[in-house]
Amino acid sequence: MKEIIAIIRMNKVSQTRKALADAGFCRMTALKVMGRGKLLKELNMIGSVNEEQRDMMLESMLKGGRLIPKRMLIILVNDTDVQKVVETIISSNKEGHIGDGKIFVLPVSDVVRVRTGETGEEAI
Repeated sequence: MKEIIAIIRMNKVSQTRKALADAGFCRMTALKVMGRGKLLKELNMIGSVNEEQRDMMLESMLKGGRLIPKRMLIILVNDTDVQKVVETIISSNKEGHIGDGKIFVLPVSDVVRVRTGETGEEAI
């Protein structure tokens, strides 16, 4: 079993949820989160930002910067479904811009359904 954690843009939640449901993955947990990525490193790759804008952004980040509202989706799947879920999330969120999101895949050693006591894959 694997836990897939996806950090995505707020405006992509409905589209992602629908795509996952269409692919057969309806169960998930969604949380409102705040954060920011490695913008500092990526600023040097941006051609459309002039030097003054880049300096202002760097100064803001060095002072702590602003945290961006995002959604965190948590999805538990069988090992065989990981690639399909990851590809579905990517296809729903990839715009080719900074901030499109991140996906983490973690191993899960066990799951227990509280109501029935079922464990393992039966509890998913």
